[in-house]
Amino acid sequence: MIACIEGKPAERAENACVVLTSGGVGYEVNLTAPAFSRLPAPDETARFFTATVVRENSLELFGFETWDERQVFLSLISIAGVGPRTAMSVLSVFNPDDLRRLVAADDAAALTRVSGIGKKTCRVIFLELKYKLKGEAPATPGVPQKSGGVLTDAVAGLINLGYEEKEAERTVKLVLDKENDLDVGGALRAALKHLARGRT
Repeated sequence: MIACIEGKPAERAENACVVLTSGGVGYEVNLTAPAFSRLPAPDETARFFTATVVRENSLELFGFETWDERQVFLSLISIAGVGPRTAMSVLSVFNPDDLRRLVAADDAAALTRVSGIGKKTCRVIFLELKYKLKGEAPATPGVPQKSGGVLTDAVAGLINLGYEEKEAERTVKLVLDKENDLDVGGALRAALKHLARGRT
């Protein structure tokens, strides 16, 4: 995996540039809007930490000005339904510290400022960011606890998405009975799939 690249920005496209290395190889690197706006002149050196995303018919490089930004990108694309383009859009609006402040302030609605993210999607992303950026989320009063708070936090996540507490608790217990080693994100995804099947 290419984790860092350094060279001159030979060509530019929309939020991407070709970084020409000293060895004469040019790599197309996708950038956040702020990073693209700060690209140096063609005769100066640019340096980015990179993440490689491999798909069936493509291999893309995504570049970041800091290692922290790269790690947050990887956390974002590990969330179900969040692709690299959406993750880059999030990081074009919020830097890693901004996202941590949103988590600390429990301000999920702020994510709707990102183009293409609606209210329901932003709640799902936000709930997972609580664990990926902060470590754990606060428990919801009145909801039974399970070791590690998985039951409590997954139920709270479903409630935040608009499900009734009894239905949320019943569904999360069901998926945890089948797979008791799930973390909060896994339990939430499994519960959402179960609920979706029940409503089709």
